[in-house]
Amino acid sequence: MRRISKLTRVAVGVASLALAATACGGTSSDNGDSGGSKDDLGVAIAYDIGGKGDQSFNDAAFAGLTKAKDEFGFKTADVEPTEGETDADKEQRLASLARQGYNPVIGVGFAYGPAMEAVAAKYPDTTFGIVDSVVEGENVASLVFAEEQASYLAGVAAAKATKSDTVGFVGGVDIPLIHKFQAGYEQGVKDTDAKVKVVSQYLTQTAEEGGFSSPDKGKAAAEGQIEKGADVIYQAAGLSGQGVIEAAAKAKVWAIGVDSDQYNQEALAGYKDFILTSALKDVGGAVYTLTKSVQDGEPLTGTQVFDLKVNGVGLSDSNPKMAEIPGLKEAVDEAKKGITDGTIKVNTE
Repeated sequence: MRRISKLTRVAVGVASLALAATACGGTSSDNGDSGGSKDDLGVAIAYDIGGKGDQSFNDAAFAGLTKAKDEFGFKTADVEPTEGETDADKEQRLASLARQGYNPVIGVGFAYGPAMEAVAAKYPDTTFGIVDSVVEGENVASLVFAEEQASYLAGVAAAKATKSDTVGFVGGVDIPLIHKFQAGYEQGVKDTDAKVKVVSQYLTQTAEEGGFSSPDKGKAAAEGQIEKGADVIYQAAGLSGQGVIEAAAKAKVWAIGVDSDQYNQEALAGYKDFILTSALKDVGGAVYTLTKSVQDGEPLTGTQVFDLKVNGVGLSDSNPKMAEIPGLKEAVDEAKKGITDGTIKVNTE
C-alpha cells in the first residue's frame, strides 16, 4: 500500500516565493558551484504546457527550483515542453535528466503521469516527483494540492466584492483537476451569498487544443462573461489566464488570479489594480520540500498532500484594495478557520 501523508509543514510559504518573470525558451541549466560531476547534480524540473513565463503554475515550480539552487549551491535544469508532444517524448525527457544524474527529477503537471510511471521503474536510485497527479512507484513522490480549498476562499472574496451579483469562472481545460477549482469556487460564492450567480466556462476539452496556453481564448471567454454581467472573474487556466486578467482590467472589473500571487507578477503589472486576489498553490514549496528531502538523505515518497492546514494553498492579500471591501477580510478569515477545523467541507466536484 502506498504511503499517504499530509505534510506537517511546507518549507516555502505560499506568499514568500519571488517568482522570476522570464520569457519562455528552451532547456536551461545553471552550473552553480558543484563542478558538474554526475554525483553532484541537483534538482531538475520538466515543465507543463505553457512553459516558463506563464506567471502562474510553471513559474511557481521554477521559483522552488531557484530557492533550492541558491540554498544548496548545486546544478539545476529546467526543460520546456514541445508542441504536440507524446508520452514517449516525455519519457525521453525524464529519462535523459535521470541519466545525467539529476535527483530529484520533477514533472510539473498531471500530463507526466504515464511517462513517469514508466521511467521511475527504470531508475530506482533516482527520486521522481510529479505535481498534480498520483503515480505508483517506490521512488516517486506525488505532490498534490487541495485546490478546492483555495478556490473556496476565492469564492468568498468574489461574493463579497461583486456589485452585480454575477461572478465568473474560466477553466482552462474541462478535466477533473480543474473541476476542483470550479467546485470550491462555486461553493464559496454560494455559502457566502446565495443570491450571487456564477457563470462558468471551460476554454477547451483537451490540453492539446490550447486551453492552458492561449491568452486569446481566455480573453474572449472573459469578455463574454463580462457581457453577461460578471464583475469578478476567477481563472484557473494557466497561461490563458493572462487573457482573462487583461479583459477584466480593460472592462474595469475584478480578476482573481491562480497558483501564484499574480498581483505581484511583473508581466501583469499593467493590470494589477484589477487583480483582487489570487488563489495560491505552493508548487514552489513542494518542489523545494522534495529537493530538500533528497538533499537530507531522506527522500519523500508516496502521496504528499499540501492543503490549507499546512499553508500548501491559500489566498493572497497583496492588493490593498481588498481591505476596502466591507466584510471581505472577516469572511475569508472565518472560512479559513472553518476549513482547517473541519466545520466546512469543501466540494471537489
